[in-house]
Amino acid sequence: MNFNSLKTFFLLVILTVFFVFIGGLLGGQNGAAIAFGFALVMNFFSYWFSSSIVLRMYNAKPVTEAEAPQLYNMVRKLATVAGLPMPKVCIIPNPTPNAFATGRNPAHGVVAVTSGIMQMLTPEELEGVIAHELSHIKGRDILIGTVAATIAGAVMMLANFARYASIFTGNRDSREGGAGNLVVLLVVSILAPIAAMIVQMAVSRTREFEADASAAQLTRQPMALAGALQKISHGVATVPMDAQPATAHMFIMNPLSGRKALNLFSTHPAVEDRIKKLKDMDITGQGRQYNDLSGIKQGGSGKNPIFR
Repeated sequence: MNFNSLKTFFLLVILTVFFVFIGGLLGGQNGAAIAFGFALVMNFFSYWFSSSIVLRMYNAKPVTEAEAPQLYNMVRKLATVAGLPMPKVCIIPNPTPNAFATGRNPAHGVVAVTSGIMQMLTPEELEGVIAHELSHIKGRDILIGTVAATIAGAVMMLANFARYASIFTGNRDSREGGAGNLVVLLVVSILAPIAAMIVQMAVSRTREFEADASAAQLTRQPMALAGALQKISHGVATVPMDAQPATAHMFIMNPLSGRKALNLFSTHPAVEDRIKKLKDMDITGQGRQYNDLSGIKQGGSGKNPIFR
């Protein structure tokens, strides 16, 4: 188990322990079990049906080999190398460069790319992006994200229970000298969902680093992915995408990254950190061609894009 996988496991354990602690503090075992059950049912539904929902949300169109031969063959080649079943390939008619993977398991995997990313990236860079998304499928990151969301959702439900409890029992506790317990209840109900969200976002960021590293190993061109991330980052800021915050974590680059947020509450690591880690993996010296990215920042789309 590598460091990022260990970190993911550790963060999930923290979420679980945090949930059990909050459940026992606020509602006892019965209250915790009920909240966890509700969260589990909701997230199970989301896990099972989220693929079709999110594809419809972004108007993603499945394509065949005849309709998009270069993209389809690229996905098939990388899936074969990664030891994965051939995923469904979709194109999102959107000028913003981005991509995401979905599917409840590798047998139902889907790779979706925007028309904008196919116009902007070189074939090598797009391969890096596809490899990143396939790494999410192989790492069952949809399942990991659902587990994290389930526990975090349960914690937030318990926090809501706590706020309602403080409203209905506040006066009685004050008369009976339990004001101190009421304060604890209120503080926990406010801080619990914030802490749960922070840990959930940390899980998401860890999986992004993991997918970057796996993609670099799969293509053996870490700096091609680094160049793609730089271009996508600029493209997202230049051509904003009308995306739903609930699905932002699915994309290779946060489509809402134009809205500044604290790193603790970000679904993705800073692009500078991702590129630095990829540069550290570069043993071929190919990074020299990506050292000067000023052309990208001025709106350049790179040479030899896969589609025009």
